[in-house]
Order: sequence, then C-alpha cells, then structure tokens
Amino acid sequence: MKTALTIAGSDSSGGAGIQADIKTMTANGVYAMSAVTALTAQNTTGVYGILESTPDFLAQQLDCVFTDIFPDAVKIGMVSSTPLIEVIGEKLRSYRANNIVVDPVMVATSGSRLISQEAVDALKSLLLPLAAVLTPNIPEAEVLSGLTISSPADMERAAQVIGQAYGCAVLCKGGHNLNDANDLLWQDGQAIWFQGRRIDNPNTHGTGCTLSSAIASNLAKGYPLDQAVERAKDYISGALEAMLNLGHGSGPLNHAFAITGPYTAQPNVL
Repeated sequence: MKTALTIAGSDSSGGAGIQADIKTMTANGVYAMSAVTALTAQNTTGVYGILESTPDFLAQQLDCVFTDIFPDAVKIGMVSSTPLIEVIGEKLRSYRANNIVVDPVMVATSGSRLISQEAVDALKSLLLPLAAVLTPNIPEAEVLSGLTISSPADMERAAQVIGQAYGCAVLCKGGHNLNDANDLLWQDGQAIWFQGRRIDNPNTHGTGCTLSSAIASNLAKGYPLDQAVERAKDYISGALEAMLNLGHGSGPLNHAFAITGPYTAQPNVL
C-alpha cells in the first residue's frame, strides 16, 4: 500500500487540517501519516485557540515517520512560524522526500494575511523550492508572483512566474469570483486548464486541504501530475455534491466532507 504524510495543523472539529488530510488520503486509497505543526481549538464557528508544536518535537515526529514508514508523497499545509519551516525544510532535504505538494497557506479567502512576512520569506526560501507542485489560491498566487490577478490570462502569467521562481509546477486554483472553479496547472512551460463548476454548497472550509491531499495521494500511487490533479478535482467535486451537513454552528463550514462519501457517486476516482 502506498503511503502519504501530511505536515499541517490539527482541526479539532475534523473538517480541515490534518483531519481532512487523513480522511482524504484514506479515501483515496493510501496509508496516511501525520506530523502535527500545531493543535487548534476550533469548530464550525471559528478558531478559539492555537498551541504550536515546538521545533524539536516536530523534528521527532518527522524522524519517526521517515525512518520507519517512508512516505511516497508529502503534503505540507499551514506552517505559521519560521523555526517550524526550517525544521521541515531540513528534514525533507535530509531524507530526500519525493512528491512534495505544498499548499502555501498564507492568505484567507477574505484576503486576511494568515502568517507573518518573516514566515512567508522562510516559506519561499526553504520549502517552495522543494515542491513538486504548489497549490496557491488567487490571493496566494498574487503574493508569490507579485502580480495582480483579475483574469484567466493573469493566472497563466502568475503561475509561470511562480513556477520559474521556484522550479516547480504550479496549480493556480480558480474561484474567488474569477471563474467557475477552473484551475490552471503550469508545468514544464505549458498551461493545462482543468474546467470546474461552481457547486452551490456553503460548506467549503477545508477544500484547499482536501484538494492538495488528494493530489499527494495520487502522486503516491504513481499517477503523473496532470492525472493526479484531474482525479483530485473529481474527488472534491463529488465531495461537495454530496452536501454533507453536520453540527449546529453558525459558521459557513460544517465541512467534514472529506469523509469517503463521494465514492458512492464517483467510483471511478479510486
């Protein structure tokens, strides 16, 4: 059985972070492992507390995984401090990790900056050059490219700039009122568009975690990147269409759609 590692924060309500990653990896047929960068106290209404891992303990987690069950792919989610980014970069280089998918979580959908500029700089210098593919949303792609994105052509230019800067493929995610969830993969100097459709489901928190984890899962199984992205988009579309709704919170998420549900309707994506 192929294996995948998620390096990310925990979500106590189970809809994003490592919980979403583990559910997604399991549903996509790989053995999931995790290295926790932070614990959070959160539910469908918001985040109420964060307890960050120490760099030494994160290093221990990564050592334990890589020296026993070497991952066939690695997904990196939100890492909010420079010391943790330094540990992750050091360990991934030391163990020569493969198929690294970086979801560069820096800017919320609302446009709010989620990590400090110092941590962004560390992310750019230490982690992004290790990636096989980056999966920024529109605001994150603007930060990484230094460009304003207001059209599909802008997405292509930004993805090209980012890919050339960090020597990796870039999946620039659509949405943000720019298009109907059409995503752009920039790879080896070529643009590949993946057509999507906007699904009327308010429970979308954690979709970025789920998409990047599904891509990592399919890379671990040996699919080339374009096929891994296509299969991941099929998976997340099926998940959103399943309309799973949980809890009584007033927030917009109720988002544990990363459970295996969509495979009833999407058996071809396993």
